[in-house]
Amino acid sequence: MSTVVYEEFTDQTVLVTGAGSGIGYAQAKAFLEQGANVYGLDQQNARMLQLKADFPKTFAFQVGDVKELSVLTLTVEACRHRFGKIDILLNTAGILDGYRPLLETSEELWDELMAVDLKSVFRLTKLVLPEMIERASGTIINMASIASLVAGGGGISYTAAKHAIVGFTKQLALDYADKGIFVKAIAPGAIQTPMNQADFEGDGAMAKWVAEETPMKRWAQPEEVAALTLFLASQQSSYMQGDVIPIDGGWLLK
Repeated sequence: MSTVVYEEFTDQTVLVTGAGSGIGYAQAKAFLEQGANVYGLDQQNARMLQLKADFPKTFAFQVGDVKELSVLTLTVEACRHRFGKIDILLNTAGILDGYRPLLETSEELWDELMAVDLKSVFRLTKLVLPEMIERASGTIINMASIASLVAGGGGISYTAAKHAIVGFTKQLALDYADKGIFVKAIAPGAIQTPMNQADFEGDGAMAKWVAEETPMKRWAQPEEVAALTLFLASQQSSYMQGDVIPIDGGWLLK
């Protein structure tokens, strides 16, 4: 979707979680189109196989669950072995909780969502950060949400996890700003991805309601988030640190 050319991404390496669908897939493709090397991680491999076919020299991937530390460790090692380094980390993988309030949220659901949406970010960032500090250069972009900033964008566990992502992003940015590490977060609103497919099922009443409640009266596409990611990873945003950027069609204006 982006028509902007960022020559700086040529030969840089991007590690992205959730690369098999939705926003993660769109991010991976966008960076590949800009000449970057990309290493993807996801439980689904169909679309990553397509990326591998389209970009055989610059895309590689690992199939696995971000909840597992062994998978994250293997992914980082494999990415370094394949491309030599990690310049940009995109912590994009996430799951929803079905908008469940507290009394409908089991401990199992809470733990599952925290493991995917929050702990995986902590673990993967901790694995990648030392290399970036040693090189005095690196960019980390975390996937927040409008549910990071207001209630109503998810259930209790999703909203809590995404609020925590904002705190994690800001503290990480503060702690390592003088080490050459750039840290930012993106806070999407209604983005039409497989993760939100349930909203479009049947007569699509939920999807229509969301669009109507959004001031711009539509859902966004993952490519729009990917285009924002390119900008935030580029030198054009080098004075932005710890910022959480909404892309929400005006939802937070209400």
